[in-house]
Amino acid sequence: MNLELRHLRVVCAIAETGSVTKAASTLGLAQPALTAQLQRIERALGGPLFERDRRGARPTPLGELVLSRARVLLPAMQGLQDEAARLAGAGPTPARYRFGGVNSPILGRLVHRLAAEHPQAQITTYASWSSAELAQLVGGGRLDYALLGVCGDSVPPTGYGLTWRELAVEPVQVLLPERHPLAGRDEVRLVDLRRERWVAAPGDGCFGDCFAAACARAGFTPSKMYEADVRGCVDLVETGVAVALCQATFRSVPGLVTRRLAGSPLRWRLLLGWHPDATGADFADGVLEAAVAAYTDTLAAYPDYLAWLPHHPDFGVRRPASAGGVGVRTA
Repeated sequence: MNLELRHLRVVCAIAETGSVTKAASTLGLAQPALTAQLQRIERALGGPLFERDRRGARPTPLGELVLSRARVLLPAMQGLQDEAARLAGAGPTPARYRFGGVNSPILGRLVHRLAAEHPQAQITTYASWSSAELAQLVGGGRLDYALLGVCGDSVPPTGYGLTWRELAVEPVQVLLPERHPLAGRDEVRLVDLRRERWVAAPGDGCFGDCFAAACARAGFTPSKMYEADVRGCVDLVETGVAVALCQATFRSVPGLVTRRLAGSPLRWRLLLGWHPDATGADFADGVLEAAVAAYTDTLAAYPDYLAWLPHHPDFGVRRPASAGGVGVRTA
């Protein structure tokens, strides 16, 4: 087998994610297919490139040698392609997309779209519960884009000089076990949940001032609050210990139901951010278009929400201005 640039991208993806499984997700491949491809690459190079165990994949000395060459060759080849495109009158193509996000309903579909449109580009993802950390990483050049949500009219993290575009606005819903007395309703009044205990994932902005204010308007103060990761939140709701807030596009979980809050007292805004002076800004229009399309695709799995949207024009997909147009700039 002759070594090709796509093989070097595979080696770089495994090294950057630290895992064959994560690299497969990033590259849009099945894990067994990527494992087989890695084995063919290793046979062609004469030895193992990674030490793999339960902690992940770490480069061997041979792997480090290959990575050192790949990190020179891949940018050089991308530069050649960009120069050729400019001479031919076409625009440059992205060498990579580095996304940061948390609890995003569109990340998977967005990565899939971009990988199909730009198969030569390297796509990586990074998760954090902290919106401020994501903004800092984008502002510092370690990520190209941040996908995050903010509650109500809250502004995204400031102090990093990022530009933000609103992709969609969703009504915040409540997650209940199927056996809950209110589970049979299409809508639930917030006041009817006044005796419930609540659970939230770290960084869930709607459990801050917005939620407290909405409960105050409904005439009560929320009771005990738990904090857990997403799996823990689902477990606590499933066992009836607590209820949770969730996005309208929260994935269906057997035994649980989502119900709209009457009057939509809380809303969640999905945003995409980047630094206007970074390389990612050159490709922001394409990412914006792909992100909106990814969100639109997501809605197909929620027919009840789709039927509700035409009667509530303040919610749903937003058609953001171009990257160079008017947006939210945080200093």
